[in-house]
Amino acid sequence: MLDLLKKRRSIRRYKPVPLLRDEMERLVAMALLSPSSRGRQPWEFIMVTDPGMLDKLSISKPHSASFLRGAALGVVIIGDPGISDVWVEDTSIAATLVHLAATSMDLGSCWIQIRGRKHSPDETAGDYIKGLLDIPDRFEVEAIMAVGYPDEVKAPHSEEKLPYEKAHLERFGTPWKG
Repeated sequence: MLDLLKKRRSIRRYKPVPLLRDEMERLVAMALLSPSSRGRQPWEFIMVTDPGMLDKLSISKPHSASFLRGAALGVVIIGDPGISDVWVEDTSIAATLVHLAATSMDLGSCWIQIRGRKHSPDETAGDYIKGLLDIPDRFEVEAIMAVGYPDEVKAPHSEEKLPYEKAHLERFGTPWKG
């Protein structure tokens, strides 16, 4: 697991190659194995491969979503607040698992934050996406995970450069290492 976490990087450039059906099926299965509070599973996943729809999703917010245009897949992660009051946490865990699952399959991925973001001055990014994808009102859009074959190489994270000053022993202020 440590090697997978070191390897995981946010990839924003993708080769123009569609994912194989079995790769998407594996991603869906791994997403559906995501833990949730009290097993309520308030999350759902919309797998978007249509290039025209990926283009529309890439403008869901003014900044930091344009790279979705080049991805093979956009995984739209939605949550139902009526099922769980911690749907934000549960959908965030699911997004992280999609990120790690993609890395485990040698795919690139990157989180696009949607909840709390604006599409335009008069419309939230979530409402814009709900309109595009016919998402019922009871759901909220947490994030989109862009996924595809990486067209950039990033060095793995270095264990030696980890911010160990952020890890404490027994109480805040007692360094974990030192």
